[in-house]
Amino acid sequence: MAISAKTLEFNKNDDDMRLKISNLERKLSKIYEGGGKKKIEKHHEKGKLTARERIEKLVDPDTKTLEIGAFAGEGMYKEYGGCPSGGVVIKIGYVSGKQCIIVANDATVKAGAWFPITGKKNLRAQEIAIENRLPIIYLVDSAGVFLPMQDEIFPDKEHFGRIFRNNAVMSSMGIPQIAAVMGSCVAGGAYLPIMSDESLIVNKTGTIFLAGSYLVKAAIGESIDNETLGGAKTHTEISGVCDYKSENDEECLSTIRDLMDKIGSYETAGFDRKESHEPKSPVKEIYGILPKERSKPYDTREIIKRLVDESKFTEYKKEYGQSIITAYARIDGWSVGIVANQRELMKNAKGEMQFGGVIYNDSADKAARFIMNCNQKNIPLVFLQDVTGFMVGSKSEHAGIIKDGAKMVNAMSNSVVPKFTIVMGNSYGAGNYAMCGKAYDPRLIVSWPTAELAVMSGAAAAKTLLQIEVAGMKAKGEEITPEAEKELFDKIKSRYDEQISPYYAASRLWVDAIIDPVDTRDWISMGIEMANHKKAEKPYNVGVIQT
Repeated sequence: MAISAKTLEFNKNDDDMRLKISNLERKLSKIYEGGGKKKIEKHHEKGKLTARERIEKLVDPDTKTLEIGAFAGEGMYKEYGGCPSGGVVIKIGYVSGKQCIIVANDATVKAGAWFPITGKKNLRAQEIAIENRLPIIYLVDSAGVFLPMQDEIFPDKEHFGRIFRNNAVMSSMGIPQIAAVMGSCVAGGAYLPIMSDESLIVNKTGTIFLAGSYLVKAAIGESIDNETLGGAKTHTEISGVCDYKSENDEECLSTIRDLMDKIGSYETAGFDRKESHEPKSPVKEIYGILPKERSKPYDTREIIKRLVDESKFTEYKKEYGQSIITAYARIDGWSVGIVANQRELMKNAKGEMQFGGVIYNDSADKAARFIMNCNQKNIPLVFLQDVTGFMVGSKSEHAGIIKDGAKMVNAMSNSVVPKFTIVMGNSYGAGNYAMCGKAYDPRLIVSWPTAELAVMSGAAAAKTLLQIEVAGMKAKGEEITPEAEKELFDKIKSRYDEQISPYYAASRLWVDAIIDPVDTRDWISMGIEMANHKKAEKPYNVGVIQT
């Protein structure tokens, strides 16, 4: 049902969303401090800029950036004092007019050491670069692997060594890579700048070596200081390891800008873009439309109107499969195909009531056909998730819900046009999969502060787990009072609720960011611009689909 602006319900929803955004901003401001104000002061005393300051000076003034994985590591590694933002800052932005991805070690966090989540976050940055043929800039300042957790970062396929394998792969693909050594660069990490196309090093603060002076002394008995062993003078005048020597951070960043300025143009994927227009319906009205109580229905079309240019969109099969909305529109001028869960209660053609947010047979069939059409027409896909899953029960099973769901998942999985996923609300079970969850390679996936990602809701999961526990107790001959049962339910639900929070998901990089809904258009627009660097490498083919 449509909620009119300025009604009591709209205002309650608006207040709740603003509180969630305020909480988001508060958490981000703390993360932006990295290792803390004292560590930042010590960093400055060495004549060095912080990771965030370096990126700010590197990107073009007054241009937008997207931060990937700001919440990485949130609430993790408490026994080691935490790892804010995974100890590395990653942003998509513009340098000398060229869109690129920037990876900057935060040396205020454990000297920039690599925790397991640091490795995962760095690999995500390289994945984005590979998927989109996006130039990548590394601002290196790291003490290397965090030794107390070396078994979780060093030897496996998706661990530290994968970084250098990706360096080689990107080089073979012709993806520009520039590395600037602005602090420590040790052990295996020393290969990164040399496996990049060009490398820079800052005099007196940048060092590169496989083993530092203490280890060299212990290993072979040689006494040497770190600067002579692997400083800027050594690597630009003697070893030839680095290509440019800079006297300070500012000069180094300026040189990178000069190098980026000379990069040639690329062949585009041909995604269509026209002049951008703001939505006629104010974007901030999303705050009042999305219900405070997530079980309440609402008309998802009202959300779409506040995301697309001029609030205009053309629905595909509007009267069929109504629990999913499929529509063509433009976002910041870019042509897009939107696949959105409809949260409004509705009647199907047979007059039967259908739940909002549930995927039925006909809606899965419609979505699959729409996804195929978008691939046929070279139109990027945007998924707006607020889904509780596929419809269950004998009627759906007999109608072949598994078959229709598989058809949708197949069409989406094999898509050769880029996919972008916005988790607005619920993202439960197989619904997460069918609507292009993280496992299905969206180019970017972000959530609003209202998101929940899990197999099922906290209440449903708690009831299920409670039934299992109570049954087990009764099987042992134990009795449980209603009061004890409620206490056990609350305990289970509290634990589960923590795990379905968007912050839990973001800390583990299940989503790239938690964003203010107002910023959704920017993420989609910059994402498509990024994806436009790379043409599809194969024709669209869904393989075998049961009809």
